[in-house]
Amino acid sequence: MLRINDTYENTIIINKSEFITHLYRVNTVDEVDNILSQVRKKYYDATHNCYAYIIGDNQDIQKASDDGEPQKTAGAPMLDVLKKKNMTNILAITTRYFGGILLGAGGLVRAYSESVAEALKLATIYDISYVNKFKITLSYAGYNTILTMSYITITDTSFTDEVIITGYCDINKYKTIKDDLYKNKINPESLIDLGQDYLEIKAN
Repeated sequence: MLRINDTYENTIIINKSEFITHLYRVNTVDEVDNILSQVRKKYYDATHNCYAYIIGDNQDIQKASDDGEPQKTAGAPMLDVLKKKNMTNILAITTRYFGGILLGAGGLVRAYSESVAEALKLATIYDISYVNKFKITLSYAGYNTILTMSYITITDTSFTDEVIITGYCDINKYKTIKDDLYKNKINPESLIDLGQDYLEIKAN
């Protein structure tokens, strides 16, 4: 699943109607409700404030609203864009100021889809990587061996009479470290498990 870590805004004009899309990082439905309340107050004079959101590691919570537009012409296509882009923990709100020209159902679907898609182009997207953190104390020769293990990321190194490194790897690769230490005649007991965590890594 992909996430954003900031708020983004983009405006497009279609047949004199103005579509203003905001993207927000959200983690709970309460956050969604608070943001929606703020946006509705700010754009109280808008024709519509349509929205879609997805929350959860497996896109567990999903909801969309047409806010008065014809059924399934606004919120649903907005949600579809977020799903196709594999996004989660995201709220998209598209505010429309009617320009006097009717777009029809197909035109509305395209307009709301395009508005969210264009806003996503501005966003910095992050992927979630679940990792195992660790610390290893070893000789300088052992340190050179560690540097050849491309599947680990070293975050800190301390050079004394020995070398102490901290780093992380994909949770599925942690056992491989011990195996590789053993193969290279480095004491596997020098590896200390610092626990599992997740990192957000820039995907674009």
